[in-house]
Amino acid sequence: MKFNTKTRYGLRAMVEIARETNNNGIFQKDISERQDISNKYLDHIIYALKVSGLITNVKGKKSGYILTRPAHEITILDINNAFEPGICVIDCIMMNYKCERENACSAKNFWSGLNSIITDYFQSNTLANLLEEQIELDEKESAKQ
Repeated sequence: MKFNTKTRYGLRAMVEIARETNNNGIFQKDISERQDISNKYLDHIIYALKVSGLITNVKGKKSGYILTRPAHEITILDINNAFEPGICVIDCIMMNYKCERENACSAKNFWSGLNSIITDYFQSNTLANLLEEQIELDEKESAKQ
């Protein structure tokens, strides 16, 4: 299983937005520079995050972005769901998927259990957890220099 680039970059963008303490938010160009994500690709990520209600512009167009709720209330699953319709490790456990082996396949229960573990992990971690870890990593990096 591999998570798509929008999800991975969306997570990094959300950390940048969460770490911004300025009341004017953070500009897209700054996220792009700090995270080495092309501004054009970041447009799609920002759009998905806005549509999902995770971020908003401070003062309308051409202004910085802020979180719509505190970082400790935003789970990694919330961020993932801005880009994907949930987590599904294999097609046969999808709600509307029909398989002729459905009632005679022990592997389906295995995949379903794994999917639950991953979903629970995403649900139990918040943006605040990632932000805290990022701040610690930045401090360690600064101390080296």
